[in-house]
Amino acid sequence: MQGKLFLCIHGHFYQPPRENPWIGEIELQPSAAPFHDWNERIFQECYKPNSEAIIVDDKGDILERVNNYQHLSFNFGPNLLYWIKTKHPDTYCKIIEADRASALMYNGHGNAIAMVYNHLIMPLAKKRDKITQVKWGMKDFENHFGRIPEGIWLAETACDEETLEVLINEGIKYIILDPSQAEKIRPLAGSDWEIVSAGTLNPKFPYRAFSVKSSKKYIDIFFYDGPLSKGIAFDDVIFSSEKLMSRIDSAKIQGNTKNQLLSMAVDGETFGHHKHFADRTIAYLMSKLAKKSGYQITNFGEFLDFNPPGFEVRIKQGLQGLGTSWSCVHGVGRWMDDCGCSTGSQPGWNQKWRKPLRKSLNRLRKRLNRIYKLEEDKYFKNVWNARNDYISIILDPSDENIERFFTSHGKRTLKKSETETCLKLLEMEKYSLFMFTSCAWFFADVSGIETVKILEFSKRAVELAKEFSNKNIEEEFLQGLSQALSNRPEFLNAGEIYKNIS
Repeated sequence: MQGKLFLCIHGHFYQPPRENPWIGEIELQPSAAPFHDWNERIFQECYKPNSEAIIVDDKGDILERVNNYQHLSFNFGPNLLYWIKTKHPDTYCKIIEADRASALMYNGHGNAIAMVYNHLIMPLAKKRDKITQVKWGMKDFENHFGRIPEGIWLAETACDEETLEVLINEGIKYIILDPSQAEKIRPLAGSDWEIVSAGTLNPKFPYRAFSVKSSKKYIDIFFYDGPLSKGIAFDDVIFSSEKLMSRIDSAKIQGNTKNQLLSMAVDGETFGHHKHFADRTIAYLMSKLAKKSGYQITNFGEFLDFNPPGFEVRIKQGLQGLGTSWSCVHGVGRWMDDCGCSTGSQPGWNQKWRKPLRKSLNRLRKRLNRIYKLEEDKYFKNVWNARNDYISIILDPSDENIERFFTSHGKRTLKKSETETCLKLLEMEKYSLFMFTSCAWFFADVSGIETVKILEFSKRAVELAKEFSNKNIEEEFLQGLSQALSNRPEFLNAGEIYKNIS
């Protein structure tokens, strides 16, 4: 008997934290003209249009408006979704309503999944930072969508074994990776391992990755179809629903007796920002054309529920065991070295600045963590549990909630001055995480707005730390930053950029 055909497209909707850490607002970004900032520009080009995408006839008359979030699997970066909620509540409501509607359509499985909180590269993070990122991402998701997330998006799909262990322990059911990240597979019933590659792995079914610490624990992994995803992201196929449907249909397995999932994953900004009016292509494809072509729209949670894995998978460890990702052929080199991957590079430029930037921030993180633990040990039962739960205050800074937080985590009843001290230290820790936001290393030069932003976060963290340490951690930090040389002579290096932040 012929298996059924299922279709799932995932949109990773994300912008890095853009707020000034001193005032909490996004300042004017001239490069986003004619809009005030990049959040606003991409909102108008992508996030809003996808909540009301139009289907038109041959004359261009509007036949229907479609909320694409009701048909796409998706995640939103926490900072971005909070910004949309604050600045554009109507669109925010449409996003939330789409998830609720999709849960009714797909047997209780909503389209939305969570995201590691501020898009840091998980394999390059310390384990306790991995845990905080997942806990914060899950709690933020629950705050918006009113349910516990089944899946979570990893920044740049960057993953390693320790990341899998953290996700398993936090109860995440599934993740989405690039097919190139799989190393080997074998039937769950038992057999020899088979080495696979992006070209030989079958991405039409989920796979199961068992914990290396407990054979009874596991997480399931969907590997999206690489060629189909790249076609959407980089080819002109996204400008025609019919062409895209034909490309998808060509990837199915003919005569297959099992249900198969044709799945893709791309930056959500592809639909309208990178590819203007692609939101309309998706609207017609997902709401009309797919069904006519014999495909049933689904999301990963629903498909997994009715089609459990038949194979076990082991993921690649990457160069030097540092993990792998979807946007760097060198594993995670893009976020720590001049690996050759870059965006926006000019002739003669290099990315040698990445290594000293990463090393300087790693050293600063150690200093900040040491200050945090030394000080907060005076007040908290467990300083890292308190940090993990600080997301509750970030989401709700009311006096009542702050009181609940300290009742739960405090060693004793704290004075007002002591709670203020604790909150400053927790803010310091927040920015110690924010300063590793991945976008800072993604582009061509250390003077880019994304890198300047994480330097702002680091400066705010250092400013808060100065109240609790007589050591000049800023001087050491600047010495390291001075080795991160800019390709633009006028900026000199990251240290000079840091000094000019006001």
